[in-house]
Amino acid sequence: MPALRILDDRQRELIFLRPPRRIVSLVPSETQSVLALGAGDRLVGRTRYCDAPESVPLVGGTKDVDVDAVARLRPELILANQEENSRVHLEQLAQLGLPLFVSFPKTVAEGLAHLGRLAKLLEVDARDLLRRGYGAVQEAEAALGKRGMLRAFVPIWMDPLMTVNGQTYMSDALRLGGGENVFGERQRLYPLAADLGQAVPRPAGTRDTRYPRVALDEVVKRAPRIVLLPDEPHPFSERDAEVFRAALPPGTKVVRCGGRDFSWYGAQSVEGVPRLRALIDSLR
Repeated sequence: MPALRILDDRQRELIFLRPPRRIVSLVPSETQSVLALGAGDRLVGRTRYCDAPESVPLVGGTKDVDVDAVARLRPELILANQEENSRVHLEQLAQLGLPLFVSFPKTVAEGLAHLGRLAKLLEVDARDLLRRGYGAVQEAEAALGKRGMLRAFVPIWMDPLMTVNGQTYMSDALRLGGGENVFGERQRLYPLAADLGQAVPRPAGTRDTRYPRVALDEVVKRAPRIVLLPDEPHPFSERDAEVFRAALPPGTKVVRCGGRDFSWYGAQSVEGVPRLRALIDSLR
């Protein structure tokens, strides 16, 4: 194999002289993709949130990675995500000269492209998996032109109440499912009082503005027809669901659901996109 030069989503170039055999995954969806690609035997490290054999050593969580533990595993590839992992830990791993590959897909299609890039790096055949994934996206896109979208609210946290705007992976997954994000254009403002309309916003600088904090009465004004409460990153409860049912007009459907199809990129979306379509279609 000639040397493979590949850019991650931070535009950092990595050079591989051979397919990596020792992989540490710091992202649950990346772990799932490695398994789906038939390369699970190469996993030598994972987070406590990853669905992987118990024999694969733990290296902490997505936000509290044990950098020393990762280094001791002598990884030939570390899979990380700009959003899910803490910057300080990624910088420490990079400073150690470890092969850190950082992803940051913001759409389902970008997540599938990353899956293809990973398959190329591992030298495995992913043609069938990618064909099914892109087929699911194409079918979803075609269906959007045949029926109207349902106005939808999908929070990611309860206290403070937070959601996503249209520049996020979750919002694109919602769109492919047939849901129109009622906060699609909303930018997060700083400080918190500004986000809630109680103060003049300050410059955001380099901070992420894609996850606005909203008030319940603002949700009511946006008039969603459906409210989907995923079980991650925040485990919304039935008590939370009752809060929305009490505030929103009768007829608004409030449903608790799985969160992986909304936020896990790569192999998850192959079956995840059809599941989201079926979920939202059931609420029409």
